[in-house]
Amino acid sequence: MARHYSTRSFFRQVPNALLARYFAERGLFGDLDFSALKETKPDELFEAWLALPEDQRKPMDAEFQDIFELSCEKGFRAIIDEAEWQKQSDPEALSEFIEALSALPNHYHRAMVTYLDHPECWKGATRFYHADTLPYWRKRKNMGHRPAAVDDDSIRQLATQIRNYFHRTEGRGNNCIVEPFRRGELDYFFAYPEDYSQQSIEWVDGEFDRRPHNPAFEVIFVYSQKEGTLDLNFRGPRKAVEPLQGMFATTILKLDELPPDPKDERVYNLDLLGKRAFDFTYDVGSGIEDVVVRKLRLSSRATKGERITLEADTSRNPDAVYDLLDRLGKSLPMHLYNVTQVEIAASVVTDPDKPPRTVPIRLTYPNSCSLKYDEVGIKLREMLEASGIEPKKPAEAEPAEEASEA
Repeated sequence: MARHYSTRSFFRQVPNALLARYFAERGLFGDLDFSALKETKPDELFEAWLALPEDQRKPMDAEFQDIFELSCEKGFRAIIDEAEWQKQSDPEALSEFIEALSALPNHYHRAMVTYLDHPECWKGATRFYHADTLPYWRKRKNMGHRPAAVDDDSIRQLATQIRNYFHRTEGRGNNCIVEPFRRGELDYFFAYPEDYSQQSIEWVDGEFDRRPHNPAFEVIFVYSQKEGTLDLNFRGPRKAVEPLQGMFATTILKLDELPPDPKDERVYNLDLLGKRAFDFTYDVGSGIEDVVVRKLRLSSRATKGERITLEADTSRNPDAVYDLLDRLGKSLPMHLYNVTQVEIAASVVTDPDKPPRTVPIRLTYPNSCSLKYDEVGIKLREMLEASGIEPKKPAEAEPAEEASEA
């Protein structure tokens, strides 16, 4: 269920003592006795908040929304992931940090304490959480196993190449910044090129007007040295995907060029899902209760552009799509068609006190997947891999020059 932010609700959820600390650090509401306020009854505080000038409220409201976003299970996971990197040299401090936050009564409390007392963990956590909420990542394998370069010069090179590419091809991207983060065994790179100038309709100092501004758009790279894969999230023209992958390969992996992506090697083996007898593989304790195929797209090998889409209601008959496929097979030579897109519905328990929720998954040949990189998304990706849809390459010996650099 989507979570919706409001300032009043935020004040209701965060403990008064933490709100008092936040405002005291900004020299605000010194005459307000927070200890006398009833928890979850923020009326007096909210009235004082509304009396503040707009230019004071706006930046704080933006901070509150960031805290609100991380006030959930996914947000707590992102905080821990960043803390593991920040406190890697002091395992005892990391253990104490996790234990202290875990002992707090709720995620609002945890997020606010992190914001106030552990600023070194905040930025990375907000970036990870945001990445976890994004769909439609594009995967590229065959990237080798070199360590990612995160020195200032390499980061500047990547930013410059992204800026130059978009400036040359689309007339935007006059400026660009890249921020690297480490998350477990993965390297994240968040790039923010400058977008086209826009005018938004806003209220400014009580006046209703159009206000010009220069927003940024986003390019996110997630590299796995262990797997030799690169995931890219970019909401823009498809033709930019391979150039962006190439920039990463040359500036961050120090390769001479983007490694080939063999056309005869499929990232997702979707033809397996065109068979009724196919079984998904997942652990009993994974929380995954059921997985069904509810839509298939077939593409003709003989006639370019010819496609057939089969979709059925699987709520009563989990094999409804395959019943359609059997009927179609009586009139068409099915061996002349490949499965190029599949929609799957996975029933997953995410909260033991609530019924399982249905998570849709769309896989498109050769390498597009709608799953996010959150806890559930990673679990379902593991299910796809275990089921043979996204098989790993056989283990290969790394070149000596790459092994020596690791």
